[in-house]
Amino acid sequence: MTDFRYLIVGGGMVADAAARGVRELDADGSIGIVSEDVDRPYARPALSKKLWTDPDFSWDEKVDLHTEETGATFVLGTTVASIDRAAKTVTTTDGQTHGYERLLIATGGKPRGLPGLEPSDRVLDYRSATDYRRLRQLADAGAHVAVVGGGYIGQEITAGVVQNGARVTLVDPDEVVGGRMFPDDLARAFQQRFVDHGVELRLGRRVTSGSEHEGGVVLTLDDGSVVEADAVVAGLGIEPATQLAADAGLTVRDGIVVTSTLLTDDDSIFAAGDVAEYPDRILGTRRVEHVDNAQQQGRQAGRNLADADETYDHTPMFYSDVFDMGYEAVGRVSTSLRTVEDWQEPTVTGVVYYLDEDDLVRGVLLWNVWDKTDDARKVLAEAHALTPDMLPGRITP
Repeated sequence: MTDFRYLIVGGGMVADAAARGVRELDADGSIGIVSEDVDRPYARPALSKKLWTDPDFSWDEKVDLHTEETGATFVLGTTVASIDRAAKTVTTTDGQTHGYERLLIATGGKPRGLPGLEPSDRVLDYRSATDYRRLRQLADAGAHVAVVGGGYIGQEITAGVVQNGARVTLVDPDEVVGGRMFPDDLARAFQQRFVDHGVELRLGRRVTSGSEHEGGVVLTLDDGSVVEADAVVAGLGIEPATQLAADAGLTVRDGIVVTSTLLTDDDSIFAAGDVAEYPDRILGTRRVEHVDNAQQQGRQAGRNLADADETYDHTPMFYSDVFDMGYEAVGRVSTSLRTVEDWQEPTVTGVVYYLDEDDLVRGVLLWNVWDKTDDARKVLAEAHALTPDMLPGRITP
């Protein structure tokens, strides 16, 4: 058995940030990182962003987070199967046991799959660097790639692949690409970029079944039509990987329930990242699946593992770059909410505010407006004092 003062389950960006957070307060305590990935922690957003659009964006300099700088010990290519809270140990699927004094659960999420298809060299759930390397091979060979799901990741992968010379068909249950997030005029302008770049759109459609054969994949859609492609990428979101925590008797709702200091029911176990349901000081209880949260919450978890006992008080942002359009956002960005739009140039530069049924701002979209996320947080924090007519002009480029 290997014992660690600090043991991190999960090898993503949370793990890197947590290890660095530990080192801010404890220079010598042993750190272990157990990950099912075969790579050390890396900057996951690059898999659907810069690695496709910037030829000078190198893996070693820009993507590998070099977590080894913290002195952490890596146990890669294996999964933690169980936690023994009484013994303060974890056991992996390959039979190893590791002891801990403090444990951080940063297991992230499991991608939602496609009916009838299992992950393979041609069926990618696109969660890892291994998936990126395989898709890069296919794209460089000019393959026809089907992307299923027109959300955040599906949009970015579609744009990245088609800009690298491959043919792409996007299957999206929405009637307009981006229609769940963006007001109609903006969504249609956004969708037009995909059309202009030659993406074949199959909108308002879902995959009902799929099959893989030598040389390709066949998808059957809910209208009976068929998409034949060399490979398929599932961009259907994730389910938080909470089973390990639930099996250990920790409270789980939408995610692993933690306090403002990221502590679970067990005073030796913390949780952070995609998997953690935490109290946001502005927006209330939530679970966030974006990189800013992974980095900031991971760092705070690491500090608290090392006895800082500090509140996580950061309200995270998220961002995306697709073709020549980009945005940053804070809070809930969904067309299930009412919107107030404030454009400098319609669908090109401006701010969209998302209001709930009480006319309280719950989200802010900054479209081609940069470095204003602190202003957006201020609007969210002051929402009770703001009426809709007070929003235009409040945030300016």
